[in-house]
Amino acid sequence: MATFTLPKNSKITGKGQTHRAEGAKRVQRFKIYRWDPESGENPRYDTFELDLDDCGPMVLDALIKIKNEIDPTLTFRRSCREGICGSCSMNMNGRNGLACTTAMEDLKGEIRITPLPHMEVVKDLVPDFSHFYAQYASIRPWLQTVTTTPSGKERLQSPEQREKLDGLYECILCACCSTACPSYWWNSDQFLGPAILLQAYRWLADSRDEMTGERLDDLEDPFRLYRCHTIMNCANVCPKGLNPAKAIAETKKLLVERQL
Repeated sequence: MATFTLPKNSKITGKGQTHRAEGAKRVQRFKIYRWDPESGENPRYDTFELDLDDCGPMVLDALIKIKNEIDPTLTFRRSCREGICGSCSMNMNGRNGLACTTAMEDLKGEIRITPLPHMEVVKDLVPDFSHFYAQYASIRPWLQTVTTTPSGKERLQSPEQREKLDGLYECILCACCSTACPSYWWNSDQFLGPAILLQAYRWLADSRDEMTGERLDDLEDPFRLYRCHTIMNCANVCPKGLNPAKAIAETKKLLVERQL
């Protein structure tokens, strides 16, 4: 039987710090993953207590309060605070999601926050998206055409054609789905993962795009597409309510249909 072990410097063995909310009546505890590559120390969990009567309702509100008032070294990504940019994706109590749209009251007990699983960590709650973005670029996520239109003319769609993009264009590339996918954990070097495959189908479904054959050729591979086993973790965790597994199934259907 094969035995798998983590590198020594990746194991959570560091001694964590505890910051208490003295005098608070409504206390919420946070157990937050901390790792600084420049320190040379192993990762650790730091515990923070916050007074809920003096904090906003979302997990991101708590993180910002901790950074501003308790520990300025805490590192995480954030931007829009409206569930649009996807910057604050992380794992909260074992489930991927956006900190800005996750209410603390929906998480029971102590809230444990870690970076998105499977990705290398840059620092604290910041994962390295380099490989993820490279995979996104590989599908050429832009409109490709061979025909020309008169100057100033648009490539029009009917309402029915435009409707086919619903459930696809809303993806914010937060990577919650891909990092919740066991197939992606084991095959991310070749398998594109739910997020990128949903984006790939977004262009296959676009009536204005004229490179359907070439796009399908690029996807017809045992690993790039067919590592999906319809586990459905992707649809379960998507903060936008999308279904990448359905998009992947539609792509497979297109590949079968062109062989008939």
